[in-house]
Amino acid sequence: MTSPPPLMGLRVLEFAGLAPGPFAGLLLADNGASVLRIDRSIPNVTHSTSSSLPPVTGDLLTRFKASIAVDLKSASGVEFVKSLVPHADIVIDPFRPGVLEKLGLGPDVLLGLNERIILGRMTGFRRDGKYKDMAGHDINYIAVSGALAMLGRKGEKPLPPGNILGDFAGGGATLFQGILLALLAREKSGKGQVVEANMVDGSSYLATFPRMLMKTPMWERPRGENTLDSGCPWYDTYETKDGKYMAVGALEPQFFRELIKGLGLEGRGIQENREDRNTWPKVKQLFEQTFKSKIRSEWEKVFDKTDACCTPVLDYRELESDPGREGDQRPAVTLRATPSYALAAGSLSRDPSEGQGPGVEGASYAGAALYPGQGGEEMLGQWLGWKRGKNFEFEKGGLVGKSSSKL
Repeated sequence: MTSPPPLMGLRVLEFAGLAPGPFAGLLLADNGASVLRIDRSIPNVTHSTSSSLPPVTGDLLTRFKASIAVDLKSASGVEFVKSLVPHADIVIDPFRPGVLEKLGLGPDVLLGLNERIILGRMTGFRRDGKYKDMAGHDINYIAVSGALAMLGRKGEKPLPPGNILGDFAGGGATLFQGILLALLAREKSGKGQVVEANMVDGSSYLATFPRMLMKTPMWERPRGENTLDSGCPWYDTYETKDGKYMAVGALEPQFFRELIKGLGLEGRGIQENREDRNTWPKVKQLFEQTFKSKIRSEWEKVFDKTDACCTPVLDYRELESDPGREGDQRPAVTLRATPSYALAAGSLSRDPSEGQGPGVEGASYAGAALYPGQGGEEMLGQWLGWKRGKNFEFEKGGLVGKSSSKL
C-alpha cells in the first residue's frame, strides 16, 4: 500500500517563464506539490466571461499545474499576489536579476509577508558575474561555464547537447535540488530562505568529474581525443548498414573482450594493444567497417544479454511507438512508499517504479498546453476556499482582491 507523493500539501506560486523555471515547478508538481502558475493578464480575454479562450503560452511543462492571470504592472495585481504569499510555501522566480524587486515583490517583501516562504530564483548567468546584465540562452551559459568546450569531436567546433545541460540539468533540476534543501532546513529552523540557482554554476557542477579528469591521462588531450569524448574506439557510436546506430562503451578489459567477440574480430591483437593510442585510428576504422556490415537489429541480436556494453541508439519516435522498446516514461526515481505521479497510463495498482495514479495526457511525450487562467480559480478554492465575487474579482483580465475581503 503506497502513500501520497512526498510533496503533497506544499503550495507553490510559479511566475510564468520558459524551460528551467517551469521545469523546477514540474518536478515539484510531479511529486505532489500544488503548483499555481502566475501568467500575464490579457484585458477582456483572461478571466473574462467571453467564450473564447486565451492563447496558450509556449510552456509545455504544465502537468498537474493550474494558472491565474494577474496584471503585475498594476498595484492591485501586485497586492493580489502579496495576498497569496502568506498561504504559500514556495515561490519560483524565473526572471532576470532585479525584475522581481522592480515589481515590489523582492525577497525582503516576500519574507516579510511569510517568514517560512522559500523563494527559488533561476538565472542564466551568475548574479554577481560580468555577464549578469546580459541576455542569454542555454548555449551561452554552458559556454562560459567551461562545459561546452568539452563537447564535440576532434577537429570540430563545440557541439551543444540541445538545451538539456543548461536549462534543465544545470538549471531547473538544480533549482529543484536547492528548494528541497531549503525545505529540509526549514524543518529545523522554521524559517524559509532565498534559493539562487544559475545555469553557469549548475552546468559546471555537473561537469565536476570530467573537469577533474582533465588533470589525468584519461582526459588531458584536446577535445575529441580522449577516452570519453569520442576519441577512443570503444567509447563511441557506430553507424549500421541501415543507417541507424549502435553505442559502444566497453571500457573495462572484460567488457572489451565481449565486444571483440561479438564483432568477430578475435585473434587480431586488438585486445593486447588497445591501450596504445597509435592504434586507435585504425581500430576505429575497423569498427566502422564492421558495424556497417549488419543492420542494427542484427547487431542487437548479437549483443543483447551480453556484457559487451553495446546497445542500440534509440530515438524517441520509436520508443513512443514500439511497446517492446520500454519507452514508457517514468518518474526519475522510484520512491517505494511514496511514489511520484505516474506519467504513462496504467493500472492504479502498478509497481511504484511507474509512479502512482492514472498517468497524464500525452504520457510525457506530448505536453498539454495550459492557457492563462486555466484552473486557477478552482485551485484558489482548494487552497483557501476563495471564490470570485466574494474574495476576488478581475480587472482588465487580471485577478485582484476585493476590498471588503479578509485576506
